[in-house]
Amino acid sequence: MTPQNTGTLSGKIMCHAIWAPDGRELADFYATALGTKVSQTYTDEQGNEGAFAFHVGGAMYLFYTSASYTAPVWPEQALPFHMDLEFDDVAAAEPRLLEMGAMRADHQPGGQYWTVLLDPSGQPFCIHGTH
Repeated sequence: MTPQNTGTLSGKIMCHAIWAPDGRELADFYATALGTKVSQTYTDEQGNEGAFAFHVGGAMYLFYTSASYTAPVWPEQALPFHMDLEFDDVAAAEPRLLEMGAMRADHQPGGQYWTVLLDPSGQPFCIHGTH
């Protein structure tokens, strides 16, 4: 099948969707880390709260609750997604993130450049100072 239009596409990411055992907990975690609050809640077919969203920089971050979610065993398994968060004062941000439920990963491949933490769902993410 030959494409009929070969023009350049110009799509934009409007939403980053992420699954976790507790979507609300993870949405609150990342919203707080990014200086905002959860602003939308979506219900499932039975009327239960099942997805939680906030907006940063024109994009929506949407966190779904999934009873079957299992965090990857990293670094042995590939990551389904990965976020890097940048902070003006990364030395102050790290202990605050740990207080909020993150854990420091045993594997730290970034040396002095970045630190790998595990979010409350067990998914790795990195923190960096401002470049």
